[in-house]
Amino acid sequence: MTRTASPRDVLAYRVAVQQLDRDAGTVADTAVLDLGVQDTGPDGALWALAVRGVDVAAVDPAELALAWTLRGAPHLYRRADLPAVATATAPFSEADAAKRVFDAAKPLAAAGIPVLTALDTIAARMREIVTAPVVKGEMSRRLSDALAGADGPGPYNRWCRPCGAVHLYEQPFRLAALRAGLELRPGTSPPVLQPVPGFTPAGTVPDRLDVVRGYLHLLGPATRQHVAGYLDAAVKDVTAHWPGDAVEVEVDGQRRWLLAADADRLGAGPARGTRLLGPFDLFLQGRDRETLVADPAHRTALWPVLGRPGAVLADGEVVGLWRPRKAGSSLTVAVEPWRPLTPAVRDAVGEQAERLAASRGVRLKAVEVS
Repeated sequence: MTRTASPRDVLAYRVAVQQLDRDAGTVADTAVLDLGVQDTGPDGALWALAVRGVDVAAVDPAELALAWTLRGAPHLYRRADLPAVATATAPFSEADAAKRVFDAAKPLAAAGIPVLTALDTIAARMREIVTAPVVKGEMSRRLSDALAGADGPGPYNRWCRPCGAVHLYEQPFRLAALRAGLELRPGTSPPVLQPVPGFTPAGTVPDRLDVVRGYLHLLGPATRQHVAGYLDAAVKDVTAHWPGDAVEVEVDGQRRWLLAADADRLGAGPARGTRLLGPFDLFLQGRDRETLVADPAHRTALWPVLGRPGAVLADGEVVGLWRPRKAGSSLTVAVEPWRPLTPAVRDAVGEQAERLAASRGVRLKAVEVS
């Protein structure tokens, strides 16, 4: 029998499995690290761990590693998982690889070079170049020189108008980095790449690091299209890797799927707690935005083309936006609620803002609610 769930049930389930309702946790038991925690902006991966109860100030930095993986974005993982992560986040097939590298696929195809072969070639050159920490710009220059054609840029390179230079297409550059055994040094801008000590990609991937299963567990119930959109993968490849233990769930008349082991957690109870989610928090990364935010105008405000705000999450519902304003050593958190906030939620927002300022190493000046 197909289960039925309301959008509220879905969001309460996600709050629970993403551990947004807990007060304490560790790197070892934080579930979102299995899929990867995107580290974009000042309130990125470490803040995502903090709102899930991890005392990030007490975490040994050696436990964690940062790498370009899903969609070419920087993601934080447990260091011990990196070999399996490299395998789990690699393209599933040649067609999938061509989709993930966007416009870089066309010149490679014209030159008769399979994209997977190109990624291996780029990775091999990267390993030769990066024997010690290297800034991305220097790495890019040396890599584009190494892969230039005999009579010009060649199929690996392109003319970049903003940079005024020839360099590799961006997505192959990023997707080949972990393949080459390279990680990103946290807190560097421009990024610094460095070798992962003793790195060898894993031959197999444990279930908890499988990216299709990970999406269904942490952002389900979901469709194949939702998963493919999150991974930047081809739908047919997601279908080929669809878990055999996925069960059907109907959400607002749409057929979706969830891992069988998670099905009983749907409708288990309402979500509790208030969090200031960073703009790229996993809770906001589901490809069913209409489930997360029903109002189209609110969706437009939460996911603009540029300059994403954070989200105020209260009892499983996104109830407004927030933006940080830093001036010197102080921070103001500007909150734009979509409905009147209860005194309890206002107090919780203030507590979250205090934690945010502490995580940035600054003083909280004010919480301004418009």
